[in-house]
Amino acid sequence: MHLTLTHFLVVGALLFALGLVTVVTRRNAVGILMGVELILNGTNVNLAAFNHYVVGGVSGQVFALFVIVLAAAEAAVGLAIVLTIFQSFRSIDVRLADTMRE
Repeated sequence: MHLTLTHFLVVGALLFALGLVTVVTRRNAVGILMGVELILNGTNVNLAAFNHYVVGGVSGQVFALFVIVLAAAEAAVGLAIVLTIFQSFRSIDVRLADTMRE
């Protein structure tokens, strides 16, 4: 069986959809961060697949590398925010962060 662009696009779309569902349905901040990582990984699969099958060269791989760096920075900042919320409320429920405005 030969893998085509469609196979990779389906895998990328599934990762993106699962990440989106995770972000929307979770109340736990760590779960939301994992959903964002799934969304970014789905994007990386699509970038690498389009690079291989359509464009050629290394441009898609460079964009995927930038997305990986962005995901690492997002994880670091996100975990710092989660630790601050936990330190204040003794819970990582994102609904409690809304009360910080008061």
